[in-house]
Amino acid sequence: MMTLYSGTTDPYSHRCRFVLFEKGMDFQVIDVDVNNMPEDLAVMNPYNKVPVLVERDLILYEANIINEYIDERFPHPQLMPPDPVMRARARLFLHSFENELFCHIGALESGNVKIVEKARAAVQSNLTQIAPIFAKQKFMLGDEFSMLDVAIAPLLWRLDHYGIHLDKEATPLMKYAERIFSRPGFIEAMTPAEKAMRK
Repeated sequence: MMTLYSGTTDPYSHRCRFVLFEKGMDFQVIDVDVNNMPEDLAVMNPYNKVPVLVERDLILYEANIINEYIDERFPHPQLMPPDPVMRARARLFLHSFENELFCHIGALESGNVKIVEKARAAVQSNLTQIAPIFAKQKFMLGDEFSMLDVAIAPLLWRLDHYGIHLDKEATPLMKYAERIFSRPGFIEAMTPAEKAMRK
């Protein structure tokens, strides 16, 4: 059985939980207090961060690596595109999410007003730029739910929590977000603390 060491409010852990529930497989989630990390986690992950996935003698960390492993190990439903060209494009998208959106999470959670404001503006601007995509298609890669939707969902869920408010032009993005939030896998993957982030 797979074991996921997961932060109860950590967006990266949320991604991994989402994939596990989408796959509908047997696994165990161990909740980790990110402010008081257990000692054995530092042994498993040299960066001493969650999420960490353990399966027999395999230990993985970094959400995207964990999720691709789960997707390859349990291919139904497949979340990464089967075509090598589309898969490469999906990986580029995932890379840009990290560098343009998720890189601001530390700042958003810092408590420093100036840093938080700057991070909010950056996330707001980047999300507004991708919003028009969803006027034409259901999900990030078209009609099929994929790993890209998994990756961005925890951030979209936390927008209110981070004090990020999008303008009317981002309406297609917010409708897309509601589609993701209504998925049983997304609902089941949430911790009570995450559910409390949105009224």
